Amino acid sequence: MAKSERGKGRDVELKERLRGLVKLIVETDDYSVHLADEAIATLSALKDFKCGGGGTSFSDKLDHFTLPPEFRCPISTQLMTDPVILSTGQTYDRPFIERWLNEGHRTCPQTQQVLSHSILIPNYLVRDMISHWCRDRGIHLPMPAGNSDELVASADRDRLNSLLRKLSLSPSDQKQAAKELRLLTKRMPSIRTHFAESTNLVSQLVSPLLSGTGSNDPDLYEDLITTVLNLSIHDDNKKAFAEDPTVITLLIDALKSGTLQTRSNAAAAVFTLSALDSNKHIIGKSGAIKHLLDLLDEGQPLAMKDAASAIFNLCLVHENKGRTVREGAVQVILNKMMDHILVDELLAILALLASHPKAIEEMGDLGAVPLLLGIIRESTSERSKENCVAVLYTICFSDRTKLKEIREEEKANGTLSKLAQCGTSRAKRKANGILERLNRSYSLTHTA
Repeated sequence: MAKSERGKGRDVELKERLRGLVKLIVETDDYSVHLADEAIATLSALKDFKCGGGGTSFSDKLDHFTLPPEFRCPISTQLMTDPVILSTGQTYDRPFIERWLNEGHRTCPQTQQVLSHSILIPNYLVRDMISHWCRDRGIHLPMPAGNSDELVASADRDRLNSLLRKLSLSPSDQKQAAKELRLLTKRMPSIRTHFAESTNLVSQLVSPLLSGTGSNDPDLYEDLITTVLNLSIHDDNKKAFAEDPTVITLLIDALKSGTLQTRSNAAAAVFTLSALDSNKHIIGKSGAIKHLLDLLDEGQPLAMKDAASAIFNLCLVHENKGRTVREGAVQVILNKMMDHILVDELLAILALLASHPKAIEEMGDLGAVPLLLGIIRESTSERSKENCVAVLYTICFSDRTKLKEIREEEKANGTLSKLAQCGTSRAKRKANGILERLNRSYSLTHTA
């Protein structure tokens, strides 16, 4: 009986609230969009109640209302049930900031300030404001549960499922959910873990892109691809993502047709996924290398760096070296190096490709020898000098015609002799090997 009375009271309360909101909208010429949103949310809540929605979860009930930003925990982005103040003055929900501190962090998640202490002070003012806000909307605010791993995990799952459901709703819902997922997957390792535990979550995440609607909205496209990047950081996600043809296809599409930032983030995702050797083979066969090289050729510094990192990782597998060379990598790399762009990173790729005969042939034809000798003379990076001389060593042992260029450089500047004395141990070995080759060639020519 008491339960029935409570239900009746809730019904009356929602109707009264809806009546008041509609009256304001009808009688006010310049009513706010927020007022209209509240009316729609209240009508939806009334509908849920009539349809037996009394068992709807706390998270689902919140979805009907526009949550004030100051009531959200900066870590979980959910409504705070136990707000506490950190030493920096920032307010967080207790379970989430406690987890942050228990993970060993000694900085404020928002300001990055070093904490003077880790004592958490209850924020009764914010707690009361949240309680009043919930009561006005007929939502029962759960009691604080203290430091509870189960609470945090359950809250994570509820929020994640709610956001994934929104990705199948209106364009505005999709944009909001994608933006929040991007933020959550960046800040919270636990959210990334949930994707590793359930295979169907990825298909829900990329559903707007599969339907074609997301690709037409640059911001939504970028947020979803960046979320895939954030999720790929988790080791348990790497294998599943690379073995899912949908994910790899979407990343390639993003490399081809996304905005520069989307392409850059797609390249970063490929780099992260390619940490596993098995994934290097899968990605190499997918055709991603061509589009990574296009990004390297056309992009801006940060995007080029993401592309170069992905290409380097993929070329650690021998079969991908051939693919990379066939797609014109040597020309692209040498052009960028001549323009003094990402020289250290591109030299590392060039050193990997030097084991491929066609790559060495192209390097000789495209003027790599004087470029590499110039870097040895001018660079302050020991690693770059080492890569340069390693490539030169392979070139001069594969193409005797290049010995003349190297000999003339040696006469004019003594570049290799200096490196043989002052370089890294590997650089010294390679430089001495070239010098010995030069001496033998000179002796044979002189004798003849």
